[in-house]
Amino acid sequence: MPRIRARRRGWLSRTIRWIAAGLAAFLLLSFLWVLLYRVVNPPFTFTMLGDTLQGRQISRKWMSIDRIDRDMVRAAIAAEDSKFCSHWGFDQDAIAAAMRRNARGGNVIRGGSTISQQTAKNAFLWQGGGYVRKGLEAWFTLLIEKMWGKRRIMEVYLNLAETGIGTYGANAGSMRYFNHDASNMSAIEAARIAAVLPLPKKRGVVAPKGFTRRYGNMIAARVGVVGRDGLDACVYRNSAAPPDQPERALPAKRPRKAAPPPPPAELPGEELEAPAAAPPQPQPVPQDTPPPPAETNGGG
Repeated sequence: MPRIRARRRGWLSRTIRWIAAGLAAFLLLSFLWVLLYRVVNPPFTFTMLGDTLQGRQISRKWMSIDRIDRDMVRAAIAAEDSKFCSHWGFDQDAIAAAMRRNARGGNVIRGGSTISQQTAKNAFLWQGGGYVRKGLEAWFTLLIEKMWGKRRIMEVYLNLAETGIGTYGANAGSMRYFNHDASNMSAIEAARIAAVLPLPKKRGVVAPKGFTRRYGNMIAARVGVVGRDGLDACVYRNSAAPPDQPERALPAKRPRKAAPPPPPAELPGEELEAPAAAPPQPQPVPQDTPPPPAETNGGG
């Protein structure tokens, strides 16, 4: 019995040491990983790996936060996280509201994730739910809030967030949908990209319909509120912000070509044009006919 107890205590102590060593290694590696991404742009993500394994071509083009149009930053805050500059990584009111909505049921599961949480997920983790991923997301959110700051969080978020199938970042999205980069965007363009961020593989930026269109219009209206109330100030604190761009309307859609109408019986102007000369027709050859009888004078 003493030997068995000693073996059990030895096995338990070794297990505890292994767990402690693994936890310490994870904490150290995650700390170094976050510290590295503070100065090095993430080269690849698990979400991009999933797209690659499914045969999709990845489109991305990193753009510094110094160049990204301020309306895009404001649209992201308006759509995803209005308290971005005031919370410490988590919005408890949004989380509670999401839990209440989910408790009432519905087809769409609502989340209360902040931009910081989404950045942590996009940069270090994978898509999908689960308590393990949520716990890791919370840990990385705390790290980036402490080690990066709001400006770097927003920069990484706007360059890693999916903006379409196989498209990553606001800059790649702007080039794909509007044929120009993200340095000069209108509020409408920025709002349309922000509107697809929750479901980038199902919502369309170009000619959105239904809820996506209404949601984009609502975000566009909020962009001005974010600017007026300084809700994006933490992104530009002690740094130069891009100048506000004058509002530009989206390019008008080219009308679909309709089938040409059938030509009328008489086109306008035809009455003024001389009719074309008809080609000469061959004349029939006259048939031989007997000469008329000669006139005679009557005699008496």
